Amino acid sequence: MKLYCFGQSGNSYKAALTLALADIEWEPIFVDFFNGEARTPEFRKINVMGEVPVLIDGDRTFTQSGVMQYHIARLTGKFDGKTQEEKYEVLRWVLWDNHKMSSQAGATRFIMNFLPEAKRPAEAIAFMQGRVKAALTTLDMALEGRDWLVGDSITLADISCCGYLFYPEPFGFERKDYPNIDAWLDRIAAQPGWKHPYDLMPTKEVVV
Repeated sequence: MKLYCFGQSGNSYKAALTLALADIEWEPIFVDFFNGEARTPEFRKINVMGEVPVLIDGDRTFTQSGVMQYHIARLTGKFDGKTQEEKYEVLRWVLWDNHKMSSQAGATRFIMNFLPEAKRPAEAIAFMQGRVKAALTTLDMALEGRDWLVGDSITLADISCCGYLFYPEPFGFERKDYPNIDAWLDRIAAQPGWKHPYDLMPTKEVVV
């Protein structure tokens, strides 16, 4: 498999981490996102949406990180829940993450770290950080007394929801403020095959 990705992308990390934890052989293909490569006509032939990640598996192309995660789960029988009830619960958390967590955290982190300082709107950042805090509070509460979001082992729910939470750039998340998330991230990092996003995917320094 080939994964078009770049190190700063939390959505790419979800797909890359799923591949790594599933112990699947794959090759990262660097996309120079910050210099506009994903929006070029050449890249849009790979993904008309002009986004990363993109997963190529033989003659099949997958876009959207959640779809890639489910493809990997279907191939390996890992990470998507052991019962039908768990499978629906995993899907619920993946959808929640895409709408409530990753969308807020990703946009906030981008504005705060990858835009020129003069173009970082303070009011928008404050609003977005409020949304991030609400999502983090929900996640921390869900992990109270639990090792994993669904069932008794790591699933796509965990791999999806952690996508932006291992990054060092500030966006309104401090692990010490969320003890259940903090311990959960340690459990994820202890899984065989885990790597930090900047070690798992190729990256290029962003100058703003």
